[in-house]
Amino acid sequence: MATKVAVINMKGGVGKSTLCTNLGWHFSAMSNWRKRVLVVDLDPQFNSSQYLLGAARYERDVMTAGSPTIWDVFEQASRAPGLRASGRNLSDAVVNVATFVNGQTLSLIPSQLELSHTLKNPSQKEHLLANFLSDIENNYDLIIIDCAPTESVLTTAAYLSADHVLIPVKPEFLSTIGLPLIRQSLTDFERSFRKSLSVTGICFNMCSDYSPEENRSKQEVRDLSATFGWHVFSEEVPYSRSFPKGAREGNPIFRTSYARSNVASETAAFCNAFARQVGL
Repeated sequence: MATKVAVINMKGGVGKSTLCTNLGWHFSAMSNWRKRVLVVDLDPQFNSSQYLLGAARYERDVMTAGSPTIWDVFEQASRAPGLRASGRNLSDAVVNVATFVNGQTLSLIPSQLELSHTLKNPSQKEHLLANFLSDIENNYDLIIIDCAPTESVLTTAAYLSADHVLIPVKPEFLSTIGLPLIRQSLTDFERSFRKSLSVTGICFNMCSDYSPEENRSKQEVRDLSATFGWHVFSEEVPYSRSFPKGAREGNPIFRTSYARSNVASETAAFCNAFARQVGL
C-alpha cells in the first residue's frame, strides 16, 4: 500500500504547492529513490497541476482534451454542466507527468477552478476521494495530496484518504495563525470519523534567512508545536526565485535552469528527512 500524505496549512501563501511538486519529483526522479508517485491536486486554484504539467500542457492535455479531473471524482454522481467524466472511466483523471528509466512514474490527478462548486453542495462526498484512491493506490509508493487552505469537505476528504499530515510554514509575522486551526480540525475529524492521523511534522518553507523576524517566527512556531507534540524538521526549504521559474518550465528545482546548487541540495535534504519521518 502507498504512503499517503496530506500537505496542508490553513494559512495561504506558504509555498504548499511548490513543496508538493518538488517532493513528487524528488522521489520519482532521483536515482536513490525511484518511487512511483502520485500527486493529487485538491486545491481549486490548481497550482500543482500547472507546476507539474506547465501551463501549456495543462491547457492542452486537460482542459482542451476534456479529460476528467479531481472535480469529476467528487461530482461522479452529479449532472453538473461541464463535467468531463460522462462516458469515461474516472481512472482517466490520472495524468502521467513523467516516466523514468527504471519504469517509475510521476503522475497527477489535476484540479480545476470548478472544484470550488463542490463546496456549495458537499453532502455525501467526504469518502469519494478515499474510495477512488483505494482502487489505484497499489500502483504507487507515495501519494501526496495538495490540500486547499480552508476547512471544508475537501479537507475531510483529504484526511480520510491520508495516513500522515505535513504542515509547511513560511516563517514570517503571524506564521502560527493556521496551526491552532489545523489542530482543531484534526481533533474534530478524529472525533467524528474515529480515525487518527500522524502529524509528520512542520516544514519551514520559503526561508530567506532574514533575521531577526524570521528567527523570531521560527521560535514561535517551535514553541507552539511543542505544546501540540508536533515534530519540527531541522531541515528547511529555502526561498529562491528559481522555484517560480521551475514552475513555468515544468521542472523541479534540481532541473531548473541556473538554479543555485545550494537551493537544490537543501530541498533534497528536507525531502530525505521527510522520507525518514514517514518510513518511506
